[in-house]
Amino acid sequence: MIIAYETLKKNPPLVHNITNYVTVNDVANMILATGGAPLMSDDSSEVEEIVGISSALYINVGTLNGRTIESMIKAGTKANELGLPVILDPVGVGASTLRNEAVETLIETVKFSVIKGNISEIKAMVTNAKNAGGVDVQAEDVVTDGNLDETITFLKGVASSLKCVIVATGAIDIVTDGEQTALVRNGHPMMAKITGTGCMSGSVIATYCGANKERIFEGTVTAMVVMGLSGQYAADKTERLGEGIASFRTYLIDSMSMMRIDQLEEGAQIELQ
Repeated sequence: MIIAYETLKKNPPLVHNITNYVTVNDVANMILATGGAPLMSDDSSEVEEIVGISSALYINVGTLNGRTIESMIKAGTKANELGLPVILDPVGVGASTLRNEAVETLIETVKFSVIKGNISEIKAMVTNAKNAGGVDVQAEDVVTDGNLDETITFLKGVASSLKCVIVATGAIDIVTDGEQTALVRNGHPMMAKITGTGCMSGSVIATYCGANKERIFEGTVTAMVVMGLSGQYAADKTERLGEGIASFRTYLIDSMSMMRIDQLEEGAQIELQ
């Protein structure tokens, strides 16, 4: 983790985002807070050029439409040609036919370095299961210590099949490349109370992977730790000052921008398997 953190600080990446309109401003600000530079472009006539000057590509299907599907495919294909990390956030997959078909086409067309979603989204992505939870994890899918082993086995199979790093987010974040697996227990329940923490997490992964192209697994684990720690620090300040979730959102970005290497070393709650 320390190497991934230091590499990012020495070589700030430019991250191209084709992302959710609901959270685009938060995504841009979180990339800046992490230490990267955001570029938000989704017009098909320029995405290949934008990828050409970028260090990583983040694709988020949260507010999907026919116009951006074309842009995602063009940008992803170009990023593959250039050897850039491409991160997919299949938000709400399983909720509609359009979403299912778009994600299926993206996975068939583009080689992704990392795919991040909640466990319901990951299941829907590979089994075509209906996801009645929309963008939220379904109650029956919630990962606990009781079903952790079988969940890890399932996710390792997905990672091996798709030849990428899979991240299943939740109270326990699971990161696996099919061989090595990391359980990240950082974070705070307040992170689920505001829109966009999932999108921000994806952008942090893209930022770390953009700076650590040869260490995708390590970069992804580091990203999940710093995001979780930022949530913990933000929640502590919010509660201490007796404030609400709008303040928490601000403190979340603040905490990321002020993250120190000693906080990362001392606060990381990781179990490697």
